[in-house]
Amino acid sequence: MMATQSAVYSYPMFAREISSPLKDLGDYTERQHSRRSLEAIKSRQNGMARQKAAGTDLPVAPLMPQIKVLSKAVSTATETSATPNTASDKGEWDTKGMELLMAYHQNPSVSLRNQLVKMHAGLVRKVAHRIRYQCTEPYEDLEQIGFIGLIRAIERFNPTQGCAFSSFAIPYIRGEMLHFLRDKSSMVKIPRRWQELYIEGEKVEKKLTAKLGRTPKDAEIAQALGVSLQEWRDSKLAAQNRQPLSLDATVARQLDYPVSLGETLPDTRYQALQHLEEDRQQLQDALSQLETKTRAAIECVFLRELPRKEAAKQIGVSPMTVTRHLQKGVDQLVSMLQAQTAGLAG
Repeated sequence: MMATQSAVYSYPMFAREISSPLKDLGDYTERQHSRRSLEAIKSRQNGMARQKAAGTDLPVAPLMPQIKVLSKAVSTATETSATPNTASDKGEWDTKGMELLMAYHQNPSVSLRNQLVKMHAGLVRKVAHRIRYQCTEPYEDLEQIGFIGLIRAIERFNPTQGCAFSSFAIPYIRGEMLHFLRDKSSMVKIPRRWQELYIEGEKVEKKLTAKLGRTPKDAEIAQALGVSLQEWRDSKLAAQNRQPLSLDATVARQLDYPVSLGETLPDTRYQALQHLEEDRQQLQDALSQLETKTRAAIECVFLRELPRKEAAKQIGVSPMTVTRHLQKGVDQLVSMLQAQTAGLAG
């Protein structure tokens, strides 16, 4: 009888050991261990209850708080990280963490780094929860990116500098997440309301497609979202146009020749050069129809920018004659160019 009572009184001590802070409640092995311990305690409680019903006075009540602690630990195992609960545990935790950091700094290895990552996973989850409410990215993606920042912080941390590791690691973790959001974000910024509405609209569209057996209309999606049709169309249009298109993207086909987006966009500089080339050809055609001396006078004065006296010497006429040729040639050119322009317009 005494041996039985001694064994029963040792159960609360065993339960306190099980319910003490685990190394990592997020670890699958520790969760399994907690569940098995909880089942063992419940089984023992049932056995003691049967003994009490048979007339044996055994202290069953002290076990109830320990069972509640274990139940709560198992139910929240995936949502909490390995953090110490008491001052002594925190001291031991910090000491062990610093010892591992010193060991990794002196002799880096993958196994030590993995231990440090598991030990400080709570820092990643803490930062990911904060940033999750500032963007539309899933929490799981932010957490995975945060672990990359944690690994970089572990590799670059120097324990001899006297800096707390958490203060050193959080900027790396947060910076990695912000870099990820910046690289993934679009060049065109649209209101967050439209981003959230478009994401929700895609989910509603999939549900309505499965329910109706066809692609739902915009009015049906807007009605399911509880917004106006115009607001849903605006959010959808903004989401579709937030990413830039490549100039080499094919937008049409002419026979077997693909037409790229860049070829359909107007180039003002190229258009100006093309117009100048067309004007030069028209002027050259008109000049060829003028008399020899009239054409020579226009070329010397207007194209070569020679003084009229110098042009007169080269042509072999007087400066006054050059002036008459210029006036005559300009009138003829205007008449011919106007006729050509009218012909092209007709």
